[in-house]
Amino acid sequence: MVRNRISQVGLAVTAVAMAAVVSACSQGGTPAGPTQGSGAVPPAPTGSVAASATPASATDDSSSGGTGSSGGTGQATSGGSGSAGNGLCKSADLKLSLGGGEGAAGTTYQSLIFTNTSGHSCVIQGFPGVSYVGGSDGHQIGPAAFRDGTKGAPVTLATGQSAYATVGFVDVQNFDTMTCQPQAVKGLRVYPPQETASMYIDDPTTGCGNNQLPGNQLTVNTIQPGTGGK
Repeated sequence: MVRNRISQVGLAVTAVAMAAVVSACSQGGTPAGPTQGSGAVPPAPTGSVAASATPASATDDSSSGGTGSSGGTGQATSGGSGSAGNGLCKSADLKLSLGGGEGAAGTTYQSLIFTNTSGHSCVIQGFPGVSYVGGSDGHQIGPAAFRDGTKGAPVTLATGQSAYATVGFVDVQNFDTMTCQPQAVKGLRVYPPQETASMYIDDPTTGCGNNQLPGNQLTVNTIQPGTGGK
């Protein structure tokens, strides 16, 4: 009787083991690893952009964004949450330009325009990283631009379409000379939102080299569709 019970237990264990083997085989026989969904960002196309291994002013915005609806007028439009299936805009996808400026209370405001020059649509959302650079080594001058306001909706850029962020350039004469520590600026180092490869645009001026200013010498607003009307 005991032997019969042992045999029955052995058969039950064997059946369970065989079922486990069959189940593993039906699933490929190996544990499932991470998968890449349809919303994964595609590789950036080859382009001529300045990259930085340790960017000093890269945006830390980690949101993946989404796709908005794009119009047919050459200007992108913002949309809802959508999907990032078209991919986020990379530095290699974009061309930078500066719109005309207008002044108010010692600050000049200009549109920093991002134009999609790639052969595919891409999504851009949030605040770009912006800072003054100078010297033969392109070192950063003063603190990066202060993010003014709240993060906007994602913007889809078809090829040739543009989006912009308003940048405020404070007149360095607003600061005491000893506090400002004026330095010659050659241009702007710019990081598109959620990107670690930098871009550069010439914009000769004078900036404050002091990182502990009693105020902001640069401010930047969130990305919006269009070119800012400048």
